[in-house]
Amino acid sequence: MQKIRKAVLPAAGLGTRFLPATKAMAKEMMPVVDTPSIQYVVEEAIKSGIEEILIITGKGKNAIEDHFDANISLENNLIEKNKDALLEKVQSTTIPSIHYVRQAYPQGLGDAILQARPFIGNEPFAVLLGDDIMPNPVPLTKTLMELSEKYDKGVIATIQIPKEKADRFGMIDIEGEIEPHVFNTKHLVEKPKPEETPSNLGIVGRYILPPEIFDILKEQEPDAGNEVQLTDALETLNKRNSLLAYEYTGTRYDVGDKYGMLIANIEMGLEHEETSEKMHEHIIKLAKKLNS
Repeated sequence: MQKIRKAVLPAAGLGTRFLPATKAMAKEMMPVVDTPSIQYVVEEAIKSGIEEILIITGKGKNAIEDHFDANISLENNLIEKNKDALLEKVQSTTIPSIHYVRQAYPQGLGDAILQARPFIGNEPFAVLLGDDIMPNPVPLTKTLMELSEKYDKGVIATIQIPKEKADRFGMIDIEGEIEPHVFNTKHLVEKPKPEETPSNLGIVGRYILPPEIFDILKEQEPDAGNEVQLTDALETLNKRNSLLAYEYTGTRYDVGDKYGMLIANIEMGLEHEETSEKMHEHIIKLAKKLNS
């Protein structure tokens, strides 16, 4: 397989789970401590060796483009006030290798990825979904890239999912462990009933895909909700050119969910140099109060 140089980050969703906050702001800009959630995903791509990133946006997402662009007036203000640490933080988010395209209509994840076809061309590429923050010493995307190049196959990231939650995920039926945590993919199904799930491995937001996926997405019929589902396209792709499933065992924060966003802020706040001490003190006080 060719070297993987490009990544696609779909960010066109309406963010209805976070209304009313997302009425006037992109859900991807909601912060975990002091950093927009999408920045963690962009940083993972860059640390993995990705050279160019395409973010799929939609109406009301201009703040994402502004965040990764230079802000000269802000930088000059910080320079004048000798706030070097803050200046470094601001400048670190100016990333010229990010490009943007709009998904005109909200027609599903598969349709969003299809918008990347002119950018990707005839290359394999990574897909990183913004709802998943997965901090790990070795970035998950880098692991998937290495597996894809090693076996010359597309790779899907999965995690262990309680069967009663299977109807919230695309689920994978596996056969044959190639190496620890790496499996051949037998079958994929989108959000099955818990009693019908083929396994307890659910798809999470990281993929390495060959360019053949675009032809499949182009021809795929929308589902009952008029959305083009990526999992359905992956099932077709897997029949033609088998995919690998990688079981991720590290930390995952589902920041597309209110509870997951709260947990991310608490746990990452406990590790942040500016908030760690006070967060620990507060949690100890809160625990005592709850146990009294």
